[in-house]
Amino acid sequence: GAPPGSGRGILERLDSGEVVVGDGSFLITLEKRGYVKAGLWTPEAIVDHPDAVRQLHMEFLRAGSNVMQTFTFSASEDNMGSKWEDVNAAACDLAREVAGKGDALVAGGISQTSVYRHHKDEARVKKLFQLQLEVFIRKNVDFLIAEYFEHAEEAVWAVEVLKESGKPVAVTMCIGPDGDMCGVKPGECAVKLVKAGAAIVGVNCRFGPSTSLKTMKLMKEGLQAAGLQAHLIVQSLGFHTPDCGKGGVVDLPEYPFGLEPRVATRWDIQKYAREAYNLGVRYIGGCCGFEPYHIRAIAEELAPERGFLPPASEKHGSWGSGLNMHTKPWIRARARREYWENLLPASGRPFCPSLSQPDA
Repeated sequence: GAPPGSGRGILERLDSGEVVVGDGSFLITLEKRGYVKAGLWTPEAIVDHPDAVRQLHMEFLRAGSNVMQTFTFSASEDNMGSKWEDVNAAACDLAREVAGKGDALVAGGISQTSVYRHHKDEARVKKLFQLQLEVFIRKNVDFLIAEYFEHAEEAVWAVEVLKESGKPVAVTMCIGPDGDMCGVKPGECAVKLVKAGAAIVGVNCRFGPSTSLKTMKLMKEGLQAAGLQAHLIVQSLGFHTPDCGKGGVVDLPEYPFGLEPRVATRWDIQKYAREAYNLGVRYIGGCCGFEPYHIRAIAEELAPERGFLPPASEKHGSWGSGLNMHTKPWIRARARREYWENLLPASGRPFCPSLSQPDA
């Protein structure tokens, strides 16, 4: 039968205590696959290579994603000129097409603008959000996500625009435990965003799983102290970044072309999913570096609570159990949870430091 949640919106799902599994990396993944150029980070691929984008959406759906985010990161008029509208409309159509093949909702996504940091012109910034929102309303997305905001003020502006649609609004900031770029602490950021009208608040990108969860804990504490209610969302990097400064992964010398040694294993992501769940987060997904197998790891870790596995688990034994058929006894011995849970994977790079110094 269909998993729970079929036909219900994001807030119905979260209000009933259900776990919503987000999706993962698009820009970084499609750059590696040869469809997106780093530096611009705008999703022209949605028009130029729709099959590549559709395939990635499909892989996330199969891995267990309950949300197809429109591939519209940085797809505002300030970044894309005249192409922005075609890209946003096509992104909505693609996300809807794939979401319809499973139990997934479509989330229209906006992100911080390039104009905010130069001149904090509220009317101009809000106009950029408004333009994207008009496409999302026309395409009837299920809910809205404002993601990747470094400044609480701009994130608040985004929420104020999006909530006018009457659709549920989620908002995630790309901040670490130190807070936003103006020193607004995570707890205070969360309070401002809920007061602005966000129903779901949290963090995405810039920091790895463990750091992102530290920030989520601070956000949760801030909301509790203010007596405010909201659902929590976390969509971390699929990379380990304990050595990041305030700016996160972008300040590490390996960004964006040398991050492979930092990729999280599926077991790291099971741990992240469990810790997020224990913290009370019920919308759990990923951002840059989060491949479909990482999303599957979230769905598998929380399968006992959810009562079902994603389709992709047909090709994966729980905790390596598929290895128990191997011809070599020492490989058969790896078919158990304790082995993978306690593994400290080597990078195979004898001359490399385990940590870097951020450039900024």
